[in-house]
Amino acid sequence: MKKLLILGAGTSGTMMANHLRKKLPNNEWDITIVDKEKTHYYQPGFLFLPFDIYKSKQVKKSIDKFIPKGVNLVREQIDRINKDEDQVILQNGKTLSYDILIIATGTNIAPQEIEGMSGKYWHKDIFDFYTYRGAKNLRNKLREWKGGKLVVHICEMPIKCPVAPLEFAFLADSFFINKNMRDKVEITFVTPMDGAFTKPKASKELSYLLEEKNIKLVPNFNIERVDGENKKIIDYAEQEVDYDLLVTVPTNMGDELIERSGFGDDLNFVPTDKATLQTKVKENIFAIGDATNIPASKAGSVAHFEAEILTENIVRYIDGKELKNKFDGHANCFIETGHGKALLIDFNYTHEPVPGSFPLPGVGPLRLLKESYMNHMGKLAFRWIYWNMLIKGKHIPFVTPEMSTAGKEF
Repeated sequence: MKKLLILGAGTSGTMMANHLRKKLPNNEWDITIVDKEKTHYYQPGFLFLPFDIYKSKQVKKSIDKFIPKGVNLVREQIDRINKDEDQVILQNGKTLSYDILIIATGTNIAPQEIEGMSGKYWHKDIFDFYTYRGAKNLRNKLREWKGGKLVVHICEMPIKCPVAPLEFAFLADSFFINKNMRDKVEITFVTPMDGAFTKPKASKELSYLLEEKNIKLVPNFNIERVDGENKKIIDYAEQEVDYDLLVTVPTNMGDELIERSGFGDDLNFVPTDKATLQTKVKENIFAIGDATNIPASKAGSVAHFEAEILTENIVRYIDGKELKNKFDGHANCFIETGHGKALLIDFNYTHEPVPGSFPLPGVGPLRLLKESYMNHMGKLAFRWIYWNMLIKGKHIPFVTPEMSTAGKEF
């Protein structure tokens, strides 16, 4: 019996378990997935928790619910990967051998990387919303906050879902208007980039929204430290931004087990071929989702597209066939703009977001790079799609892993 081992039961790992159990014969392949957690979180929902749009129970379910029959779940902490021996060593001392390894260990926030960020003011005046705990604590803070200077801040790229901080600023504007206290809140968006978004055309399209909503933009801000006592963030050029409430996206890093294994980059991301998703560590090790160092967005849609292509390449690897260079960096995501509207963007390695229709060319019903109520409803509907289709490895109609240029206005 050959062994396929998946590290991580988050979005990417769970999808791969579901895809591969359908593809690989039970009598030939033993599939095991390893994760120390008991709860699977719908991470896009963390954006809505602080504003009481979602309730806690809507963003979490048991991991066991989504592991397919015929896949072994090992609930243990992983210590390291011994690539030379084709083994994974658990923190309890046990080892798991494999013929094929898939690394799907994701990324975690690392507020300790910035001086003064994770100290006594963490989750008091300084919050994240990229974790369940952070989003929930921020919700409690916003319920009683009386106003002042709200700073929405990104430490450095790459981060999970690059548009989420911008969405937070837009939703905050809408939230405070609905509470009749927008005149008491000054919102500033602080980013290390030279614009509101990573893609220039989308950044140009989104900049008007910041102006329209009276959100100040501070670009090219490379944070050096947080002065929690005086409520300031300071960059390497000694530029300062004052805050009363700091909502930050800390440095995102790959799992520490990658560092212990001796083959990650400076941020613990796994060197991976951007088209095949085979790692550059060893030919029988593959990586997917946020764990990789590929130049694609770290977002759920990317993991979804990667999973379909990686499944095909795993089967090809087993059959001794050449891997397909098929993953093109495809990503699409809804951008909440507040007041029941959202934008939709669709892009890949070579094409920036442009106007058009999605998913059906000329038909839509969703419009690209244009605010609409339909896009907002699409964002909310995705939670059902996620729980019932995406992580279960079911095909989503009309949405292809490789980006289509049809219906787009280049």
